[in-house]
Amino acid sequence: MNTSARYWREIPQRYRLEAGKCRKCGKILYPPRLVCPDCKGRDFETVILPDEGKVVSYTIIAVGPTGFTDETPYALGIIELPNGVRLMSQIVDVDLDKLSVGMPVRLEFRRLQEAGKSGILQYGHKCVPA
Repeated sequence: MNTSARYWREIPQRYRLEAGKCRKCGKILYPPRLVCPDCKGRDFETVILPDEGKVVSYTIIAVGPTGFTDETPYALGIIELPNGVRLMSQIVDVDLDKLSVGMPVRLEFRRLQEAGKSGILQYGHKCVPA
């Protein structure tokens, strides 16, 4: 068995969104960091982020970068979670004409793409209408 593939599959952060919460000031950082940008604290606890949020901004990608040209057009949005954390995600399973700022979405773990001739499948989070 390929040990790097096994290692990749066994990392819990691959399957859920984990952030770091600064124990000094309480700021939640995603992705987790070593130093808090607000208070310079270095002590964090792991928190699991909520899987629902809302679209605060989005764009429609008409000409995709290498590896994504077959998926165009597609939506890429900034999603705000209830705790204020913002992240970027592809928004799927929605008519692009009906996508709007403020739309509630849910994060799902899905197949992102197949990497080249090796056929390695890459997984990650995408957003769907809630």
